[in-house]
Amino acid sequence: MKNKNLLTMAIGAFFLFATSAAQTKAFQKEEFKQWAQTPPMGWNSWDCYGPTVEEHEVKANADYMAKELKKFGWEYVVVDIRWFVENDKAGGYNQKDPRYVIDQYGRYLPAVNRFPSAKDGNGFKPLADYIHKKGLKFGIHIMRGIPKKAIEDKLPIKGANGVTADQIYTTALQCEWLKDNFTILADKPGAQEYYDSIFELYAQWGVDFIKIDDLSRPYHEAEINLIRNAIDKCGRRIVLSTSPGETPISAAPHVTTHANMWRMVDDVWDTWPHITHLMDVAQKWYPYIAPGTWPDCDMIPLGRISVRGERGEDRMTRLTKDEQYTLITFFNIFKSPLFFGGDLPSNDVFTLSLLTNKEVVKMHSESTDVKQLFQKDGKIAVTSKNPKDGSVYLALFNISDQESQNVSVNLSDLGFSGSVEVLNIWTGEKSKQSSKEITAVLKAHASVLYKLKGKK
Repeated sequence: MKNKNLLTMAIGAFFLFATSAAQTKAFQKEEFKQWAQTPPMGWNSWDCYGPTVEEHEVKANADYMAKELKKFGWEYVVVDIRWFVENDKAGGYNQKDPRYVIDQYGRYLPAVNRFPSAKDGNGFKPLADYIHKKGLKFGIHIMRGIPKKAIEDKLPIKGANGVTADQIYTTALQCEWLKDNFTILADKPGAQEYYDSIFELYAQWGVDFIKIDDLSRPYHEAEINLIRNAIDKCGRRIVLSTSPGETPISAAPHVTTHANMWRMVDDVWDTWPHITHLMDVAQKWYPYIAPGTWPDCDMIPLGRISVRGERGEDRMTRLTKDEQYTLITFFNIFKSPLFFGGDLPSNDVFTLSLLTNKEVVKMHSESTDVKQLFQKDGKIAVTSKNPKDGSVYLALFNISDQESQNVSVNLSDLGFSGSVEVLNIWTGEKSKQSSKEITAVLKAHASVLYKLKGKK
């Protein structure tokens, strides 16, 4: 019996070592694309809680996602900005006297007064464990760069052989709207080690997704390189989202080989001009929609938002129902990552229906060859294909203020030569189309989403 116990312990130790070794094995170049073969879907705390979200609120949204949304592909739960500040505020940021929580290596830690399970140096691991046990994934937001607090205190950088934080920074190109960090000089000894150290920590916590802010305007290629290297070394599959601002199209060759998703525009809020601006900017990004790398339309400002947010008072979205359909239709046919911004437990039946339509979810996951057919005179047509069943998707939009517009597409332009079976995906209505074109009469700001099948 004694020898059997020793053998069991030896086998256990071997597997523990093997597991540990596997977790720290570096990933190959561009292997990260395999981690997001379909556009990531989840919830982000920003639109409803700004920089003030607390652990119980994150758990409540995770609970709702597990119950209502997980079966439709929604899986990420993301804690947005400034989770390391004890005394932040709604409607902006406390930049006058922020109380940062930071460790001996200049790495931010969760504020325990907001995230009680982070006590005793636990960090976000207990919260990540809670979310993982529900079959979901956990994400966080950070700002690029190194904390000013670490620089002021000349804190050592883990693994950098005596290099301290004050030796790797510059005040140039500091974020204009949040002054917590300074830019890292990528060519300095210790620069890569700093990013390595924070991703080592995040991997230990169980982070699956990271949104990194202030990377896109201007485009910080050098820091993105450091970040990509650090993620690939950390041994954990952490999906990378670069944010915010209008990522320049000139950066497309770089961002598509370094990030899983990247923001095309600044924050999208619940006003019509935000939606039309997004549709305009998105025109140049259609060629870059590809498995593992996704142009990002930003969070979905639907449901109950701004509970303690940055923009406006606690409210249900200001968008009309037609505008909500237009937003969610565009996000889905464009195959944008989908991160709901509202407080999930506050959802009404209509809002939930926008997130759980099986045909829409199928289109978002399975479609390929996304193309804009036209955008002119306040009319937009976007199409894609489903290679699994041969169907064609078509979204038509009237983004003008004109109360009624006919939006038409020739069926031959969609590859059809005969009659077509038409499914209105949102209403479930079925019909047959035998004429040479398909036309929708749309009210101002309205849209329609079709699934088409027929002879080609």
